[in-house]
Amino acid sequence: MARKTIRITHQPTGTLIAEGPRGWGITPFEGNYYIRRKYLRTEGFKPNFIPGLCPYKFLYVWMDLRLADGTRRRSLGWMYWLPNPLLPFIWFRVAVPRHHPELTVEEFD
Repeated sequence: MARKTIRITHQPTGTLIAEGPRGWGITPFEGNYYIRRKYLRTEGFKPNFIPGLCPYKFLYVWMDLRLADGTRRRSLGWMYWLPNPLLPFIWFRVAVPRHHPELTVEEFD
């Protein structure tokens, strides 16, 4: 069985955000994608230091995407900096929502 590849692009600018194998590389969970650092294709995600709390995934910080032209897409992603130890696929990974209007997600073989 062939492993699927996931590609996530910021649609308005064409910026490639992530590309890698579905599974441990890019993990779909609860309608979001948790991206292992190795498969991020941009260095544009920067913490904006707005904290958040999930009752069972614990503490996270919102991440802004800084684009090549200098603009910033606020709170496009997040990262758990104090994650639940029972969910290793979310540990210190940038996460993005599956159905964000500015993101295009493609899956292919």
